[in-house]
Amino acid sequence: MSGQSITDRITAAQHSVTGSAISKTVCKATTHEVMGPKKKHLDYLIQCTNEMNVNIPQLADTLFERTTNTSWVVVFKSLTATHHLMVYGNERFIQYLASRNTLFNLSNFLDKSGLQGYDMSTFIRRYSRYLNEKAVSYRQVAFDFTKVKRGSDGVMRTLNTEKLLKTIPIIQNQMDVLLDFNVNANELTNGVINAAFMLLFKDAIRLFAAYNEGIINLLEKYFDMKKVQCKEALDIYKKFLTRMTRISEFLKVAEQVGIDRGDIPDLSQAPSSLLDALEQHLASLEGKKVKDSTAASRASTLSNAVSSLANTGISFTRADEREKQAALDQEQSRLQALKEQRLKELKKKPAAATTDSSPVFEEGGTINLAPTIDLFTTPSSDNSISKAAIELLDLQPAFQPSLPLSTASSWGAVPGVL
Repeated sequence: MSGQSITDRITAAQHSVTGSAISKTVCKATTHEVMGPKKKHLDYLIQCTNEMNVNIPQLADTLFERTTNTSWVVVFKSLTATHHLMVYGNERFIQYLASRNTLFNLSNFLDKSGLQGYDMSTFIRRYSRYLNEKAVSYRQVAFDFTKVKRGSDGVMRTLNTEKLLKTIPIIQNQMDVLLDFNVNANELTNGVINAAFMLLFKDAIRLFAAYNEGIINLLEKYFDMKKVQCKEALDIYKKFLTRMTRISEFLKVAEQVGIDRGDIPDLSQAPSSLLDALEQHLASLEGKKVKDSTAASRASTLSNAVSSLANTGISFTRADEREKQAALDQEQSRLQALKEQRLKELKKKPAAATTDSSPVFEEGGTINLAPTIDLFTTPSSDNSISKAAIELLDLQPAFQPSLPLSTASSWGAVPGVL
């Protein structure tokens, strides 16, 4: 399992014969190699989601078909590739997934080929359940919580009371299923599960950001709610406190496996006095005896606390800015290396180089692109461009850094959260 299996090569060859570039790329991204899907294959699939002439249902179905494989490696990589497209691909991809009644039916998946197969099968079942829940959440609210605009004018901060009470439980459900992945640092033993964990980590902090802002909005509206709404809101807040503990444990795992400490938000328990104030207000609405402090004073105290803390918080885009810049730097270095290689070839064979259909670099770095090149075709011996160069050329025009986070520079935090 150190490289592509014979089955992988045969399957890719079959798709070469049928001329299905998408199916071939999906197979290349989900081989039996114990490593995460390769970036060049994911980039190609991302670009496919942005092309209007690409059949999104066919692309999704190809990924679903790969999850019927008996190998945990192929299935896990199929799930990771799907998750990657949900996060970085065109929104119509996740829209299609949300429109389906069922996605992954892997609740009974088990690879009995060895001890690692047994161990990884557990995480495959949990991971597939999260992707199903992510699609269901999108279907319920018509947007991805990890991509919504944040800040004082963001989606979760501007929902009215009725919509807020319906929306926060949806976030809670998605967060619960994500945390149910429940992996320890010593279980992240190979590139496949590591790739999945990184996607889950990014989803977790972005999902929690939206969750946190929804709670801020909830607290700001709490003292204006009716009794029934207050009771529901209090229950939501108590569940939020429980999830804070679980998300903290999840982030500890991220830190243990080497994720930059600056990319991990600091969480701490909210003061018990805040919960006391909420409970006393509800008790007063129910006609029960409460402490000496008046409802008005409690409301004022809570309002001031939320307002001041909403203006604080951490810069939540620094990690994404680094990710974006790293991607841009990587593409720039690849293009520069390719340019230098091509210029050398032009000097050696100027006549041949200007009459074939290969891309030509002009002054200023402009690229005249050739007709579409098959990403995986092995070049003939008389072709002046190497296979690696062809792969880079095929991906480069499609490169569009796609980071689904809001451009807001910071987001507020409930008392003691961030």
